[in-house]
Amino acid sequence: MLQAFSVVFQKAVLKAQADEVLKQRVSNLIDSITVQVFQYTTRGLFECDKLTYIAQLVFQILLMNKEINPTELDFLLRYPVQPGVTSPVDFLSNHSWGGIKSLCSMDEFRNLDRDMEGSAKRWKKFVESECPEKEKFPQEWKNKSSLQRLCMMRAMRPDRMTYAVRDFVEEKLGSQYVVGRSLDFAVSFEESGPASPMFFILSPGVDPLKDVEKHGRKLGYTFDSGNFHNVSLGQGQEVVAEQALDLAAKEGHWVILQNIHLVARWLGSLEKRLEQHGENSHQDFRVFISAEPSGTPEGHIIPQGILENSIKITNEPPTGINANLHKALDNFNQDTLEMCARENEFKSILFALCYFHAVVAERRKFGPQGWNRSYPFNTGDLTISINVLYNYLEANSKVPYDDLRYLFGEIMYGGHITDDWDRRLCRTYLEEFIKPEMMEGELYLAPGFPLPGNMDYNTYHQYIDDILPAESPYLYGLHPNAEIGFLTQTSEKLFRTVLEMQPRDGGAGEGSGTTRDEKVRSVLEEIMEKLPEEFNMVELLGKAEERTPYQVVALQECERMNTLTQEIRRSLRELNLGLKGELTMTSDMESLQTAIFLDLVPESWTRRAYPSMCGLALWFTDLLVRIKELETWATDFILPSAVWLAGFFNPQSFLTAIMQAMARRNEWPLDRMCLQCDVTKKNREDFSTPPREGAYVHGLYMEGARWDTQAGMMVDARLKELTPTMPVIFIRAIPMDKQEVRNVYQCPVYKTRQRGPTYVWTFNLKTKENPSKWTLAGVALLLQI
Repeated sequence: MLQAFSVVFQKAVLKAQADEVLKQRVSNLIDSITVQVFQYTTRGLFECDKLTYIAQLVFQILLMNKEINPTELDFLLRYPVQPGVTSPVDFLSNHSWGGIKSLCSMDEFRNLDRDMEGSAKRWKKFVESECPEKEKFPQEWKNKSSLQRLCMMRAMRPDRMTYAVRDFVEEKLGSQYVVGRSLDFAVSFEESGPASPMFFILSPGVDPLKDVEKHGRKLGYTFDSGNFHNVSLGQGQEVVAEQALDLAAKEGHWVILQNIHLVARWLGSLEKRLEQHGENSHQDFRVFISAEPSGTPEGHIIPQGILENSIKITNEPPTGINANLHKALDNFNQDTLEMCARENEFKSILFALCYFHAVVAERRKFGPQGWNRSYPFNTGDLTISINVLYNYLEANSKVPYDDLRYLFGEIMYGGHITDDWDRRLCRTYLEEFIKPEMMEGELYLAPGFPLPGNMDYNTYHQYIDDILPAESPYLYGLHPNAEIGFLTQTSEKLFRTVLEMQPRDGGAGEGSGTTRDEKVRSVLEEIMEKLPEEFNMVELLGKAEERTPYQVVALQECERMNTLTQEIRRSLRELNLGLKGELTMTSDMESLQTAIFLDLVPESWTRRAYPSMCGLALWFTDLLVRIKELETWATDFILPSAVWLAGFFNPQSFLTAIMQAMARRNEWPLDRMCLQCDVTKKNREDFSTPPREGAYVHGLYMEGARWDTQAGMMVDARLKELTPTMPVIFIRAIPMDKQEVRNVYQCPVYKTRQRGPTYVWTFNLKTKENPSKWTLAGVALLLQI
């Protein structure tokens, strides 16, 4: 990397503005070097990683210049929340209030909580404004430094933090660091040379080599004239590539090597060859390389030498429905639209499929609420679907809507899908977009966007620009809250990554007056002190004589809790001896130390625990609550009046136990039973005894919609209420044939917001709306948030 840096460094020195005054000249040099290094680095980063890099850059510069307080930066990155607090104001969640309380322990923020309660109206207006990062803070808080304002914003509006950090960078470093336009290919080409290949990092649906060919034509390099060679690797083309490189180095030609990630074994010899040709070859010799990024750190196979010497460039597909819909339509032309005798039907379904393609591809950005798993939908899926459409319309006198939807949803696109709920989502989109009503001019692809009638190719593009509403979650069938959730998680990831990138010996966290070891030791001691004794299994087994389904669940849960607490105690004792110097530090102990310092749940604990997305402090508070619930239940093995479903390692086992208990009582066959979920109008405190059969469960949250307690059904979510609490649910077992299937939404229940692999059960919930509405909105019940 040093070699690449020295090239960038020397160019930056030449570009820096001259000045007679030494101090000014040094300042100009630093500015120029910083900008050049920034441009060189960001050109090879994906959009989602650019802000992480820029944030790290600005924080390190400010720390070095002693312009910011490390303790405040540590709060911003870590966001330590005071657990167990209840927000006294309706515009902030308990989690936000926990952050405010934690912030108030610093002198600079003393009384922030009192001010917010005292002037709740003014603060509510500020917190609920559309772009609070552009507004002035109430009272004297507006006079705080930029970093202090970021700290407060982190607690109040985590969803706006990516925008707030961008503004912070612009204020501290200048606007050239936040302008999001990509560098023109010709500018990047200027920096290439025989020893500096251009390395394109591929994204699905983007062909960066078009730029190379276009620039080549301008400079007289084309395939036809024999001075431009294109080798696509992965089909035994290594020898051809070597010959092309040798010839090009001698004659001053250009060579494109596509998809080098497909030939792992050959990469070592490619590295050597590029090194040799980098020295004494023709000065016009150029190499262009393309490869896909690896999904995991272990999958990185491109040799370091190739990466270090290359100019790395990312090309990303456009974002948003507008750009994706144009791009989908770009796969066709006027001739495509005219090729089918059934013109009206063909054009309508083709346009609906283009919209469907744009939606399923772009929905990924909403994380697990968009799709449980991420799928590589590509333009091939769309073009093959259109061929199938053409063949079916030509062969049938009536449009076979059901067959078409099945082929598109279960085979072409469904071929990628591995999760049953994602399959339902894909099927629901097609049921909404492709149906007989589309021929009657009554179909809306999204609110405010009717399916266009019979038009020519260019008019369709014009129609998209004129009629498609502005980008919003509504275009996907999602509630606006989905965007708030997605932006909040993006900002969490940003700060978590920057925190992990902080230098181990100094920087954020270390300037707060405590060393890394001291911080780890204090957390370690607190956990050891608060961790309760293990459950006495011999005693419990003696008490639970009947072994009812519920007792079996309680015993299993106590056993699993013992396994977890034993590991916590063992690993912490070991680390404690290591920190004292009485034991040699092993790599496991170092990993544990790093996790505790970064407020992460250590991996050896996670393996024995339940899925959770909490940091270590909140996770441990939650663990203590779980142990307490178990202790209460295990004292007399009487079912609690209302059961905290999230408190189990295995919630499925408890739900199955409800069915087993009922099956035993009535001698019903277990495989013909299901669970009936009746949402009550009460909260946990309102119950003092368990029901005669089944169980009351509490502590569930709904994402994507909310439960209207008075009406007793699902309704639209309120803005900014991302995961409203559900009332207590009465769950009992009934025979399958007694199940209510009309006016219900089959709602998946997940353990965490990660969804996917944390699936627990399906609860049927009452709805007046068409269930498809909730499917598209990604509505689910969550046991933890």
